[in-house]
Amino acid sequence: MALKAIKSTLKEAKGKQLKVADPTSWRSDKSSTQRGYGYKWQQARAGHLRSHPLCAYCQREGRVTEATVVDHSIPHRGDMAIFWDKAGWVSLCTNCHSSVKQREEKADLSGI
Repeated sequence: MALKAIKSTLKEAKGKQLKVADPTSWRSDKSSTQRGYGYKWQQARAGHLRSHPLCAYCQREGRVTEATVVDHSIPHRGDMAIFWDKAGWVSLCTNCHSSVKQREEKADLSGI
């Protein structure tokens, strides 16, 4: 039975790019809570989304989309001063956070 499940999972994963953990990353050995994304963050995130409910990237393109992610416009890489600087928080929809923002960060063009 377990072998069938593994084969099914492998079949689903075929052709998809697998993410490999970067051992040199600041977050490689930390849980999400250890990286700052615990209860305090969840409360701050909810408050930010109440105050800024629309995706900033969609808005600049003339679209109205509900934001579901609070992104750090400056990658904090574990720096808690940057992490908690509300001036750097940006509301994004999941699609923009997973596509546009990731491309910007890879090109080192982050910031609105």
